[in-house]
Amino acid sequence: MVKAAVLMKQGGRLEVRDISLGEPGPGQVKVRVHAAGVCHSDLSLANGTLLQEVPAVLGHEGAGVVTAVGDGVDRVVVGDHVVLNWSPACRECWFCLRGEPWLCVHADDMAREPYASLDDGTPVYPGLGTAAFAEETVVPAAGVVKVPPSVPMAHAAVLGCAVQTGAGAVFNTARVRADESVVVVGLGGVGLSALQAARAVGAGPIIGVDVSEAKADLAARHGATDFLVAGETTAKAVRKLTGGRGADHAFDCVGLPATIRTSWSASRRGGSVTVVGVGSKANLVEFSALELYWFGRTLHGCVFGSSDPDVEIPRLLGLAEEGKLDLAALVSDTTDLAGVNDAFERFGTGARTIVDFTS
Repeated sequence: MVKAAVLMKQGGRLEVRDISLGEPGPGQVKVRVHAAGVCHSDLSLANGTLLQEVPAVLGHEGAGVVTAVGDGVDRVVVGDHVVLNWSPACRECWFCLRGEPWLCVHADDMAREPYASLDDGTPVYPGLGTAAFAEETVVPAAGVVKVPPSVPMAHAAVLGCAVQTGAGAVFNTARVRADESVVVVGLGGVGLSALQAARAVGAGPIIGVDVSEAKADLAARHGATDFLVAGETTAKAVRKLTGGRGADHAFDCVGLPATIRTSWSASRRGGSVTVVGVGSKANLVEFSALELYWFGRTLHGCVFGSSDPDVEIPRLLGLAEEGKLDLAALVSDTTDLAGVNDAFERFGTGARTIVDFTS
């Protein structure tokens, strides 16, 4: 038995319960989780914005140590330190073969099947196929990426989603270059990672936008040269900071119609707008045919920062070693399993809350 934060019904609170977790089967790996980041996508699964079979163990941004491997696994061995990869690529589908593993059609296969059970035998599903809000988890071998033991577990955890998604949007999806202007709307863990990436490539000005004025200092620490409180005049204020044109690149890290429209209006003619935040299918965004033509902007969707974790995680660690990314700055709070619900309620006040399984 292992302890886990279990979602019994969408719209309810997570409950700390014992679950029965078997040994890894062929092609699988068991990991003792040391740290797990609390991501807004977990809240979206918990509150029903995103579909999730229940009961389920949420958490998809984690790091730990391999404790067992199934037959046929040669990617890692017992004792390896790993980052969990919630979007493991099959490397064989059409998308994978054309170099887009973040769009793999089999990436969510694990999430659709129970992986454990409650003490009464009720099957339990792994949130996003990862189930990091538990002392241990079992994932496909492709669902782990080996990292050096010297990397602090909390830093490794944020690499699993926040940094790959936010920095990847800047590096891979939008391909921001030096001296290009950037605006980032929504400064949670993903948005702050986008600010850091923009700073790393030498972009400027770098404008952070959030509903909370308290995020101003946090934004500056992560690379923002300017900070704006979100409102009806946000786009106008961005244009004022960018020579009257608007930003070369706008990143929406929220996923709401209003923030997507703000990002769109804050970008220049011919600019790039990247939607990083995960919204609901019920939330519709409207554009007129004329504005799509006239402004000549490019609107990107962005899944997992267009990242291949096997490539991206070593690259991000290298940038951190060079001092170009500050992984420690992304960790603002720590908690235990029982504190995940409180961490959900703190969204908007800091960077990342880490569930620490070692204390």
